[in-house]
Amino acid sequence: MGRYDDYKARVLKVSQRLSADGYFGSKSGSAGNVSTLVEGEDVIAVTPTRLQYDVMTVEDICVVDFELAPVEGKRKPSIETPMHVATYKARADVSAVIHTHQTFASALSILNEPIPPLFDEVTLAIGNTIDVVPYALSGSRELHDNVARQLANRCHCYILQNHGTLCIGTDLDKTFTFVELLEKSAHIYMDALATGKPITVLPEKTVAQLHAAVIARQDREIARRKQSH
Repeated sequence: MGRYDDYKARVLKVSQRLSADGYFGSKSGSAGNVSTLVEGEDVIAVTPTRLQYDVMTVEDICVVDFELAPVEGKRKPSIETPMHVATYKARADVSAVIHTHQTFASALSILNEPIPPLFDEVTLAIGNTIDVVPYALSGSRELHDNVARQLANRCHCYILQNHGTLCIGTDLDKTFTFVELLEKSAHIYMDALATGKPITVLPEKTVAQLHAAVIARQDREIARRKQSH
């Protein structure tokens, strides 16, 4: 048993579930990536590069530090690992990052179209808007800089222009739920846009109240971590 096997097992479980459900764009491919932060350490467990999820094992999951130095595992980590690390550095409430190529949100990524606040339960879960992060080449410094800047809006889901999505949360199970909520919202929004009729969004006062609750929840998580350390 390796020191980080529990974290690696969580990453593997969620990754294979995402793949089986088609959120990576192909059920047999290696697109997308998943990571989780090791509690109390500047270390993450992250999926490897170019390995199909259906054959992946716990031993294949990589463990690296915030300088991208290998800590455990023999495979190369995902090319998007710098984006994951940048996310953890920028958002002290986040312990899980999921990058997908899910269909409807990816369609909005090529339209460069953010998703406004449409449903109160979704807004309460993921924040006031699903913004678009400007395009940059996969794995590039420009991409993870663009992501880090966008994270200041304190939301939990983002569309990566001409690429896919990024969902972040306090743990992998919650973040998986955000992936599902994002795709549901993107699908409904695309269908509504296709009618050509005006889109109604939530009232500004309601959005402000719901987003304040999201930020308060994040602040409680940040305070919990400071106390535990």
